[in-house]
Amino acid sequence: MELPGRPADLLGRRAECALFDRWQDAVKAGRGGALVVVGEPGIGKSALLDHMALTAVGFHVVRAAGVEAEAELPFGGLHQVCAPFLATLEHLPGPQQDALAAAFGLRTGAAPDRLMLSLAVLGLLSEAAARQPLICVIDDAQWLDPGSAQALTFVAHRVGAEPLGLVFATRRACGGLRGLREVVLTGLGPGDARALLHSALHVPLDEVVVERIAAEARGSPLALLELPRTMTAAGFAGGFGPTDTAAVPGRIEDSFRSRVLRLPAATRMLLLVAAAEPTGDSALLWRAAALLGIGVSAAAAAETDGLLSIGTRVVFRHPLVRSAVYQAVPPSQRRAAHRALADATGPSEPDRRAWHRALAAVGFDEEAAAALEGSAHRALARGGIAAAGAFLERSVALTADPAARAERALRAARAKQQAGAYDSALGLLTLADRGPENELRAANSELLRGQIAFARSFGGGAAPLLLRAARRFESIDVSRARDVYLQALAAALLAGRLGDECRITEIAHSARRLPAASVPRASDLLLDGLTLLVVEGRGASVPVLRRAVSAFITEELAPEEELYWLWLAGHGAGLLWDDEAWRLLATRLVRSCEVRGAISILPVAAATRAGRHLLGGELLQAASLAETAADVTFMTGAGPVPYAEVGLAVFRGRDDEALAAIHTATRDSMARGEGMALTYLQWAGAVLHNGACRYEQALESARLAGADSSVQRIRNWALAELVEAAARTGHQDLADEALGELCRTTGPCSSHWAAGVEAHCRALLAVGPDAEDLYRTALGRLERTGLRAVVARVHLLYGEWLRRERRHLEARDQLRRAHEMFVRFGMDGFAERARCELSAAGEPTLKRRSRFGDQLTPQERRVAMLAAEGATNPEIASRLFISASTVDYHLRKVFRKLKVTTRTQLAGLLRDGRPVPGVTERP
Repeated sequence: MELPGRPADLLGRRAECALFDRWQDAVKAGRGGALVVVGEPGIGKSALLDHMALTAVGFHVVRAAGVEAEAELPFGGLHQVCAPFLATLEHLPGPQQDALAAAFGLRTGAAPDRLMLSLAVLGLLSEAAARQPLICVIDDAQWLDPGSAQALTFVAHRVGAEPLGLVFATRRACGGLRGLREVVLTGLGPGDARALLHSALHVPLDEVVVERIAAEARGSPLALLELPRTMTAAGFAGGFGPTDTAAVPGRIEDSFRSRVLRLPAATRMLLLVAAAEPTGDSALLWRAAALLGIGVSAAAAAETDGLLSIGTRVVFRHPLVRSAVYQAVPPSQRRAAHRALADATGPSEPDRRAWHRALAAVGFDEEAAAALEGSAHRALARGGIAAAGAFLERSVALTADPAARAERALRAARAKQQAGAYDSALGLLTLADRGPENELRAANSELLRGQIAFARSFGGGAAPLLLRAARRFESIDVSRARDVYLQALAAALLAGRLGDECRITEIAHSARRLPAASVPRASDLLLDGLTLLVVEGRGASVPVLRRAVSAFITEELAPEEELYWLWLAGHGAGLLWDDEAWRLLATRLVRSCEVRGAISILPVAAATRAGRHLLGGELLQAASLAETAADVTFMTGAGPVPYAEVGLAVFRGRDDEALAAIHTATRDSMARGEGMALTYLQWAGAVLHNGACRYEQALESARLAGADSSVQRIRNWALAELVEAAARTGHQDLADEALGELCRTTGPCSSHWAAGVEAHCRALLAVGPDAEDLYRTALGRLERTGLRAVVARVHLLYGEWLRRERRHLEARDQLRRAHEMFVRFGMDGFAERARCELSAAGEPTLKRRSRFGDQLTPQERRVAMLAAEGATNPEIASRLFISASTVDYHLRKVFRKLKVTTRTQLAGLLRDGRPVPGVTERP
């Protein structure tokens, strides 16, 4: 904490003060938001925040501050913000209660997902703001611990329709603060600088000296107050010495350091203890001081000099004072201060005591290392992964025994990997590998390297590392080896042709040599089915894949199986051409992420489910999932290629948007080595071009996707696009070859989807009555699936064939159905193709497009979709990472725009796909 800024500190900040006043009015009116005050140390950020807090009439103001010495301790800043409201924790949904309670050590349980914790903070603060308008003021945000920073910036990005505001002060806006409204503080103008300087001087000065001080301060308010203290008598007399061009914050810190060094030794030591103890607990300060033999009188000189104030809290004049004090003394004195603080810290704060003990240690110290290891376990239980990594990393440095040092380095690396600090994790793995030979540790080290490579790129670099790890586990734990082989196979499948395609075969053959699981889990069946497909072909694999898919749908799964393998089971369902299994698996995966709070996995889950919605003609549902995936990817800074976003643009038939999305995603997938994504993007391009009758371009895209020889369901879809494009461009040989490849994937599956796709592709190459029979067969089989967009495309193809056969009346019936379906789905590209064909068949038709989505903002569409599905406002809030009051705000706008009054009416409007009332069709 720092001393409040004096009124003089606000000289030259009239515009900023007025902006804060307007912002407060908006927040009080229910238009919440966030501000970031940016500027170098001493520029006046804290003074501006003090002014805002003092003038926030009618608000509950909560203040917090990051502290450099606590940047590794979990959730310190977050607790400062949330502590006043924890009594209302029970008002939150169960998963959010559990996340927040676990983070603050109020309950035991599984470590919370970081985004679920962030959502809980949003809910808690929104609840508080509903009772009284609330402003949270966070100073020195650059020193917040990672967990606190993520949660608070998450809230800052999500507030909207509630009387809740957040203000951050930081040296530069980075990380989660990017994208928020910034108030950048620069130096004071010459007039204001001189006025502030004169207000702080107690003796008249020559104007030459005043000008020199103002020039050297470069408009920094703190420098204007501090630099006169550093001037010599000669400087005050005439100011003819050279102007110091050093950076202002450095000069201010030098000024504070020189003041500290002039103090008595006992006062310097007291200041050092205060600087090393970041909580501002004056009772703890005095207990530690007593252990060092320092009396109360030692504080007088520092307080007289204005460096700090000691009351119920210890408050430094400025953060630069704290750092100046800490850097001004030798390491031996710092260790003495930390040792006293460790001894003075009570048993209720074991982590803080362990941290001080570690900083007091010289060389190896097993007791301190063990205490840090205990702190790491507690941090992990609370979801403080970054803090756990810091504790464990420090414990490694204090450990003398080589074997224990290697084990701690491995655990530290795992925590760093989970926190996303991959370079630190790899460095710790190097330390772990230097330990005494140990097969289990070596296997775990190899596994962690593979998982880091996979997390960084989703590409082929992970597969060989994971394969080596799996082979190491074979002699240690066969069940674990099977798990790691499945990880290796997943990595190789995602890498596809951008990796070593022989790697899939190598992994499959190695995994097939393992003993069969005596009681196979769902993941064991999935590994067996996928590896059989590679080694022995479809005939052998289909029965096992069916058992695996069925197990993932019906059985009780361990959380790890559910979260990490449902997407791959969905891939298996696609290989079986089983659309209903795909739907059930994708739905279960999304639901599991929501229930278990595993929000960071949501982008994969959302993409899996969105693909099924696209083929089902449910573009609004797909859009909601695409936006969810984009939200989480933005918040976490990591995620797969935006499958859902690209697919949505393609199915909507919006050429410019779709082509741009494909181009960007193709560049990213190539850079990351994601061959599966590349195949998907090429398939998407083929769909886009076929929809727009650009058959030559569709042919090229489909050929590229079809050239993927890895085990890909998307490649199978591309073969159908290739048959259509080749048939339309007269490439009979290519069409026949693609059809043959397609039939080898559909034949063993015997599903309605497989039979329907095969029939409609055969129809494209057939003539006379055979073609008609095949089209009818295709429609009969596909109409028994949920793939309404695929059905509409067959109606279109059948209608086009009938028109070429000059059976115009029958053609119009098929084309009309296709057109109506495409319009209802929002598939504008295919709708235009159907409209042109319908006009050519003798039924001129106006251009139409679905206007449901156009009347609503993206957020309103998502709220409408979930409300129509029957979700309550709190449930919608949880799924969209917004507050319940924001949901209510959007839902009222949806009802007004769509002229409905109940959720039942909204659901009917959405289900039927009717044009929005009052919206005319576009000519």
